[in-house]
Amino acid sequence: MPITYQTDGVKMPAIAKKDITAWIKAVAESYGKKVGEIAYIFCSDEKILEVNRTYLQHDYYTDIITFDYTEGNKIAGDLFISLDTVTTNAEQFSTTYNEELHRVIIHGILHLCGIDDKGPGEREKMEAAENKALQLLKA
Repeated sequence: MPITYQTDGVKMPAIAKKDITAWIKAVAESYGKKVGEIAYIFCSDEKILEVNRTYLQHDYYTDIITFDYTEGNKIAGDLFISLDTVTTNAEQFSTTYNEELHRVIIHGILHLCGIDDKGPGEREKMEAAENKALQLLKA
């Protein structure tokens, strides 16, 4: 199974894994990519802070950390998602928990497909790509 869903200290979110996996593959294909080994690790704020400090030397909470192991056109990686931050962001952005969780799930895939969000104008490109991908999920 190329896409796995795991937890570290939290309860597995209620996601339709089969549907999410098909959606991820469709989004990757829309960028000319194939899906390799992808591991989602759902965790707490404390765990994501530990990962951020240990591997990236960043001392802050975040919703997702993507470790990219992509080779050629086959995307692969480990994606840590803080369910605590997903909850906080859903409240902050006046959206549902599921909508925010789906946005974060696909955000990591879009990074693996080569879309960045740190430079000038890149955040807007990422948001547009997220919105387009979320429409595919609803279709």
